[in-house]
Amino acid sequence: MSPKVNVPPKLLKFFKNKDNVLVALTIASVVLGLAMGLLLKFVATISDRQVYLIGFPGEMLMNMLKMLIIPLIVSSLITGLSGLDAKSSGKMGLYAIVYYVVTTLMAVILGIILVVAIHPGNPNIKKSLGPGSMTKKTDTDTLDAFLDLIRNLLPVNLIEACFRQSQTNYVTKLEHFYENGTKVFINVTKIVINHQESTNVLGLVSFSIAFGLILGQMGKEARIMFEFFGVLNEVVMKLVKLIMWYSPIGIFFLIVGKILEIKDLANTASSLGMYMVTVLLGLTIHGCITLNLIFFVFTRKNPFVYFHGMLQAWVTALGTASSSATLPITFKCLEENNGVDKRVTRFVLPIGATINMDGTALYEAVASIFIAQINGIYLSFGQIFTISITATLAAIGAASVPSAGLVTMILVLTSVGLPINDITLILAVDWLLDRVRTSINVLGDAFGAGIVDHLCKKQLEELPTDNELGIVEQGERKSSRL
Repeated sequence: MSPKVNVPPKLLKFFKNKDNVLVALTIASVVLGLAMGLLLKFVATISDRQVYLIGFPGEMLMNMLKMLIIPLIVSSLITGLSGLDAKSSGKMGLYAIVYYVVTTLMAVILGIILVVAIHPGNPNIKKSLGPGSMTKKTDTDTLDAFLDLIRNLLPVNLIEACFRQSQTNYVTKLEHFYENGTKVFINVTKIVINHQESTNVLGLVSFSIAFGLILGQMGKEARIMFEFFGVLNEVVMKLVKLIMWYSPIGIFFLIVGKILEIKDLANTASSLGMYMVTVLLGLTIHGCITLNLIFFVFTRKNPFVYFHGMLQAWVTALGTASSSATLPITFKCLEENNGVDKRVTRFVLPIGATINMDGTALYEAVASIFIAQINGIYLSFGQIFTISITATLAAIGAASVPSAGLVTMILVLTSVGLPINDITLILAVDWLLDRVRTSINVLGDAFGAGIVDHLCKKQLEELPTDNELGIVEQGERKSSRL
């Protein structure tokens, strides 16, 4: 007879909860992925084909999560806002936007202070890594980027917004004219509005907000539409629960594949080590101190208990490097674990995943000044101020997909005349920094939802609900609790 194993009661109780098991598996997948990736990197020779095959299970996880983004954003915003009146939604929206702007600015300022104080940039780094190069040069300036932001806010075609967004480009064409009977050729630069293959989340959010607010004002006439989007939202959340059990496998292979893609890990680590330390230190301070203090000041609740409730979402963000792909899991964690009102999560989280990018803003500020340092360029106070503002605005316009910060960083660099080619010098470590900054983005969204829920709790209790979600009837005000 085999000896009986005595399992501590607390440990047994912990693993009886399926959610705890899932969190433990997800954390283990991140740790094992890092260990396996580093082991294979140093003890085996892996071909590009093998790296591609290793990363395939992770690609499937990303596909499954991205598949749910559009129905989740549309259904959650519409059901959330249709259960609010104009005053409540306006108040929630104001709190959320103020929180997003303030925390993003704080992240940028923190990043600038650290990169100036630590000064990780050295001209010798550029020599060791080689000159930067861009496979595709962009001529888009900062103003064009913000015009694109407004243009995508109001999409021409809602169906097209599901898979494309507008982007301004400059095209140079050779044209001719006749002068004194002589044919003269000149280069003429024209503005062309192209469409890139990427979901226009901002456009879908703006439409869903307007649709949900009007639906809530229509009362009983809109009941069928409301029930449709409510059921759609619940179906998506059930799909999320199924996908979450596959996520540890997908995250493991995602991380292993990303590590194996790095060509020269040792040289990259030695050259960019202080740069990585600066970014990671800034993200750690912002995530563990700044956001926690803000949450405690406004809610007087323990931020660490709140964080424990959304641990699954945070770890998933580390693995996927996409706040949009993590959004379905963030919903589940906040609503089921932390008890945040569904009307708050369905309003605040989709908007936060679109425009609230604390980690990205901090990263862009640090990376821009780092590039100036390795080129021996002195930045004046005015230029640093410009970087802080541009990094904040560029982060708002960044797509919530992997490595989107690299694209918007071009705007930050061009705003102060820094060389955009040197972005490629930091690509080798972006896979890691992208994951950490995405996890901070998700953390910021989650704490923001908790703060808005606390500030609007009394007002939400006064709103009527019907079958847990309900439609606000015109002229009616029943007291019930979600």
